[in-house]
Amino acid sequence: MFKQLGKSITALVFALAALAMGAADAAAPKPAMVKADAPDTYTVVKGDTLWDIAGRFTDAPWRWPELWNLNKDQIKNPNLIYPGDVIKLDRLSGRLSIAGGKDPNRLSPRVRDEGTTDEPIPAIPPSVIDPFLSRPLVVEPDGLEKAPTIVATQNDRVVMSAGDRAYVTGIADSKADSSWYVYRQGKPLIDPDTEQTLGFEARYLGTARQIGTGDPAAVELTSSTEEIGTGDKLIPVGKPQIVDYVPHAPASFVKGRVIAIYGYRGRLAEEGQNGVVTLNRGAADGLEVGHVLALYSQSRPVKVANVGTLQTPEERYGLVFVFRVFERVSYALVMKVSRPVNNLDVVQTP
Repeated sequence: MFKQLGKSITALVFALAALAMGAADAAAPKPAMVKADAPDTYTVVKGDTLWDIAGRFTDAPWRWPELWNLNKDQIKNPNLIYPGDVIKLDRLSGRLSIAGGKDPNRLSPRVRDEGTTDEPIPAIPPSVIDPFLSRPLVVEPDGLEKAPTIVATQNDRVVMSAGDRAYVTGIADSKADSSWYVYRQGKPLIDPDTEQTLGFEARYLGTARQIGTGDPAAVELTSSTEEIGTGDKLIPVGKPQIVDYVPHAPASFVKGRVIAIYGYRGRLAEEGQNGVVTLNRGAADGLEVGHVLALYSQSRPVKVANVGTLQTPEERYGLVFVFRVFERVSYALVMKVSRPVNNLDVVQTP
């Protein structure tokens, strides 16, 4: 009996070891596959993005750095490809290079003609994300409480628009002619898993220029997208954050949810590709600009006759590109979807 038990335990150990090895092999990422119909060469044109070019050569655009044999540090500077560059595919090695480069597997800075006006191609379409880069559209739970505040209006106007004058406390030390964004605190961003408030959406109302000093100081509204009134907040205009990372997957496993869909009422239609979503994961969770995450439909309960309640599986249907990261939330651009995006859908390392 004990002999038979010993054989069974030994067999079980070997079986578990085999399963572990198989799981390890399955977890190990396979080399990025080049499309069978990928071109041998491609000439970069104005309007291209790194994502577009990667999609010509592989079905996994976020693994673009692998095709160039770039390491983690090198992928932080993709600004080395310009309109007119010819990209060459070496089918034997599955690597890309810029035709004529010294190292066929590496990107390297090249001398540009001083007279050229071409700029390096971006990672993703800049026109879609520019407003999200230049304006702080997410604020911490108490982020606007201590911000400069409009306390009075010229001629006691109830609402104001471009061209009107307002008086603001909290900017006495700022220089005259400095520029400001005008905001109003919007809806809270709630983590659906912990029910904690991660921050608030800040409703962008317009811009203002400081025209006087003192406390309160006078400002002139230079633009408005909504009516502005007392109690609204000012945030100094800063330099836009530049996206200079190429698409790549997180080095460790990340899983989160879509908690807001910008510009849509709770749903982003399939034809709304290039829409922007807010995720309940940020720098504190290991996310960084350039990370690509897979989109999954959230699991939901279904009742089955004679069985009971079952949970539907999470099904992958698209990709998002993280382009702006805050401490606990981030913005991501919807790059590719096969069905509508919904609040609470899952995002995770692809």
